[in-house]
Amino acid sequence: MRWSLIPLALMVTACDPTPPPQPEAERQANPMFETQIEAMEKARAVESQLNAAVEAQRKQLDEAAQQ
Repeated sequence: MRWSLIPLALMVTACDPTPPPQPEAERQANPMFETQIEAMEKARAVESQLNAAVEAQRKQLDEAAQQ
C-alpha cells in the first residue's frame, strides 16, 4: 500500500494551482488590454485609499464610543 501512495503524492504535489507570474515584457506586448490593465491598477489604488479611510473612520467611532 505504501508503494501506491508514493505516485499519488507525487502527482498531487506536482499540480500547482497558481500559474507562474508573467514577465513585465510579456504583459506589455499586448496593447489591446493595456487600458483595462491600467484601469484595474487605478481601481486597486483607489480601493486601498478607501480601505484606509474606512479604517480611520472606524477608529474614530471606536474612540468616540469608549468616551
